[in-house]
Amino acid sequence: MGRCRNRNYGDRKRDSVWNMKIRMLGTESLGVRGLCCVVEVRNRKIVIDPGIALGYCRNGLMPHPVQIGVGQIIRNKIIKELEDAADIIISHLHGGHMPLYDANPYQLSIDQVKNISSDCRIWINHSDAIDEKKRRREEGIVLGFHKTFNEAKGQADANLSFLGPVPHGEKTAYQGNVVMTIITDGDHVFLHASDIQFFGRDTVNEIIGCRPDTVLASGPPLYLIDKMKNKTGITWDHSLRLAQKVQTLILDHHLLRCEEGLKWIGALAELSGNRVMCAADFMNLKRHLLEAWRSKLYQDIPVPEDWHRLYMENNVSPDKFMDLARKKYAWFEY
Repeated sequence: MGRCRNRNYGDRKRDSVWNMKIRMLGTESLGVRGLCCVVEVRNRKIVIDPGIALGYCRNGLMPHPVQIGVGQIIRNKIIKELEDAADIIISHLHGGHMPLYDANPYQLSIDQVKNISSDCRIWINHSDAIDEKKRRREEGIVLGFHKTFNEAKGQADANLSFLGPVPHGEKTAYQGNVVMTIITDGDHVFLHASDIQFFGRDTVNEIIGCRPDTVLASGPPLYLIDKMKNKTGITWDHSLRLAQKVQTLILDHHLLRCEEGLKWIGALAELSGNRVMCAADFMNLKRHLLEAWRSKLYQDIPVPEDWHRLYMENNVSPDKFMDLARKKYAWFEY
């Protein structure tokens, strides 16, 4: 694992003016699967994990048209942000975290990203041991962006560095690894901890060692009841320990695929005494846990049986469902 101990973060002034702007683009609390954000530091724009996904089938249901409509809006926002990005970082080669050459209708296709700056640098968590599917995804990035990529490893420059790779959730060969991104303006540190899920104590130690002011991380997948059996306590302890050490902890992604995740965030905030929130809270937006609420969406706004087939044939759009959601739900802001 990479270490922070050699980076000169220890003497920075915690009460100084922030020369960094952080914006959340696509997460579960904003209506899609992902952990995409934009960080602007000293007139430099860095886009992390520019991808989205919608669970292809959950509780026997395809994504509701409202989810698809929100996905289109967020996808367009990501595409726009990529146009003038100085750096694009892909923490790992999963479909919700990158543009794809083989995207399904609910993901971001590499073909939809028309323009990026000629000077933009692409950073990827590369491993010689990746499987054929992930290798094709790496090749898709190179062909789609017409650029070679840099390996996300160690110190890139004065503002950008990488930590890891660390396990994607539990340490298994199947899940693979993710790389964490560290961005500093010299006085403050933001750390993007994609899909760590808080199973590993060593990963949390690595984060704490960097003394970040703000952390964006994927919480544990509470909705996967079998996977979380006998492990909820471990992930809770690790989450609480980090919450006690960080001024602002933003938890989202896997954690908010069920409403139980909101209780988790509230309890962490109360016990730690620090700011613990989801991405929507951070952006002062209403929460849109559409993945968790998929069954309710189908109950409240029924969908014709052949709608998804017609959508994939470009014969229908989600617009009328979006209008119905705006009328029905006071919290719906898209």
